[in-house]
Amino acid sequence: MTSVLEITTDPAHGGRWTSLRSPGREWLWHRTAPERDKAVPGDAFVDAGGLEECVPTVRGLPDHGDVWSRPWTRTGDTEHVQAESFTLARTVRATADGAQVDYTLTARPGFRFVWAAHALLDLSRDATLHMSSDATTRLFPEAAPLVGDNWPTGAPWITGRWPTPHGLPLHRLGPDDGTAVGAVVDTALCCVHDGGDRLALELRADGQPVSIALWRNLAGYPQPHPYRSTGVEPMLGRVFDLADAGPDDAARVPASGEIRWRLALTAACRCASPTPQKEHRPWT
Repeated sequence: MTSVLEITTDPAHGGRWTSLRSPGREWLWHRTAPERDKAVPGDAFVDAGGLEECVPTVRGLPDHGDVWSRPWTRTGDTEHVQAESFTLARTVRATADGAQVDYTLTARPGFRFVWAAHALLDLSRDATLHMSSDATTRLFPEAAPLVGDNWPTGAPWITGRWPTPHGLPLHRLGPDDGTAVGAVVDTALCCVHDGGDRLALELRADGQPVSIALWRNLAGYPQPHPYRSTGVEPMLGRVFDLADAGPDDAARVPASGEIRWRLALTAACRCASPTPQKEHRPWT
């Protein structure tokens, strides 16, 4: 089968996705970071772009999780990594309209974790992000300066509604403005529109909390040398930091000791069509 979306990974260096390509376009953003290939467990995260597998947390410790700095092994079509508390396996397959990635995490029953496909996308200023209208959206503390007096002291997040939680138009990117905002949207599907190109990302996981995390960095991070990056990140869980997770905010390994999920990617629009209005015909 000729793939509409081609995925290239680097098992030797944390399993990072180094390419997500559709005809005529590379979707993943990259930056030069020679130290990335020298990283070992316990190191601070090195941002080289691409897509990183972040598990069992994104923020907090270990920084961006416990597998981005470990070598993976490949057996047939499946890649594996052994972390301190779990094993993660993934298998990439082509589909008629894109690609799908099947994951299996093995750990002791009850093990809680957050996983994110930390995809940094190479998008224009005019790109827009489309998710379920009115979906519950969590904003995290870096957004506090942008929402004025609405931030309660010490709150790990506040909630609003997509696409403009607390007045922030997160569905639009626009020019650099020196801000950086992280959000988690309570939905399983995001469709990215950039010019005539489309990329849809959908997460499926029975009985587990699914969401789409967003990192809209318009040259506001990191200081003192910020750069622009846009993360659209299918997520198991509803928080960036596992330490902040409430009872329903993280995935949990069942009694079988194994949990499975699927990430589906398509190079076509998956946005829900608006409900057509009924024609009004007055009584005659």
